[in-house]
Order: sequence, then C-alpha cells, then structure tokens
Amino acid sequence: MPKMKTKSGAKKRFKLSGTGKVIMAQANKRHGMIKRTNKQIRDQRGTTTMSERDAFNVRKFYLPNG
Repeated sequence: MPKMKTKSGAKKRFKLSGTGKVIMAQANKRHGMIKRTNKQIRDQRGTTTMSERDAFNVRKFYLPNG
C-alpha cells in the first residue's frame, strides 16, 4: 500500500493548531481594498480558524498526515 500524500496546495494554505483546528488566511483579502471599509480591512488581517465542518474535510482529504 503506498503512503498517503498531503496535497501540495493545502500545505501552502492551511496549518493545524496544537489542538487540531485548521488555521487559514482571512477570506476576501486579495484585491479590491478600495471598495471596502477600513474596519473590514482591519478585521481581516492575519489568520482565522476554519468552521468545524470545513475543517473536518480539510483534515480528512487534504492533510491526512497533519
């Protein structure tokens, strides 16, 4: 049986916290900042944790060794 490989794209986009939660970059922060309010831009700095159902799928299918 071959080894399970982690998806390369997922390695670059997600990280697992110590408690097993999936850490990801904030959404809607790529372009078009001129349209957004300063509050939105401030609130979307840094990273956030993924919702539990999505995180389950990421751990199962994309980060099986994580």
